[in-house]
Amino acid sequence: MTDALLNVINVSHSFGGLMAIQNLSFNVRAGQIKAVIGPNGAGKTTLFNLITGVIPVTYGSIKFKGRDITALKSYEIARLGVSRTFQNVRLFARMTVLENVMIGRHCRTGSSIFSAGLRLSSMKHEEKEILSDSLKILRFVGLYEKAQLIGSELPIGDQKVLEIARALATEPSLLLVDEPVAGLNDVESASVAGLIEKIRASGTTILLVEHDMKVVMGISDEILVLNYGEKIAEGLSDEVKHDERVISAYLGEEEDA
Repeated sequence: MTDALLNVINVSHSFGGLMAIQNLSFNVRAGQIKAVIGPNGAGKTTLFNLITGVIPVTYGSIKFKGRDITALKSYEIARLGVSRTFQNVRLFARMTVLENVMIGRHCRTGSSIFSAGLRLSSMKHEEKEILSDSLKILRFVGLYEKAQLIGSELPIGDQKVLEIARALATEPSLLLVDEPVAGLNDVESASVAGLIEKIRASGTTILLVEHDMKVVMGISDEILVLNYGEKIAEGLSDEVKHDERVISAYLGEEEDA
């Protein structure tokens, strides 16, 4: 696939002999929103950890923009243009909304400890750019008016948006979003879904993990379904939701609930 931004190729990962991901292969095309769904324990967050270098690949390889990133560190992968949010919001509790976004810019800074310590003009110029860029991101996600509030004191919906904003501060080509509407009401979920579509429209490719099937079916171009670490289905929304294996493993459980 010539326009694939991310290639996951025969990837497996084991925890103490237990295979959390088994021989998984799929692609993410540039410019799309691709969702990863499956029951709890299916390996969705493990997959995100593998792509971002948090845990090692046991077998197989991962390529981003044609480059093998399998053995790279998390910060190296981030610099290449892969960023993520987390299932449980991880903000810097005592920092403001603005400061939380500014810290996300660290992988795009170039000043040395020497220039920072001496407060050289290059460092001051970079600080101004970081501030300006961070405010633009807050305006983009709708948190500009809350820039000086403490991030951890925001409502959970705004906290999730702030975590997305911090991830955007790294200037990703590929953004991995882990359960962005978990715990939100319908209005908040629709707002976050709209933001994800807006991010895609701005040129960032999205890989989404989410349990809310209304959101998944509403914004995804393609859906990948995992069960016990294995791919059981992949395709367009209409194809996936009528797949008997998916209904049995996941969607049927949702309907019963």
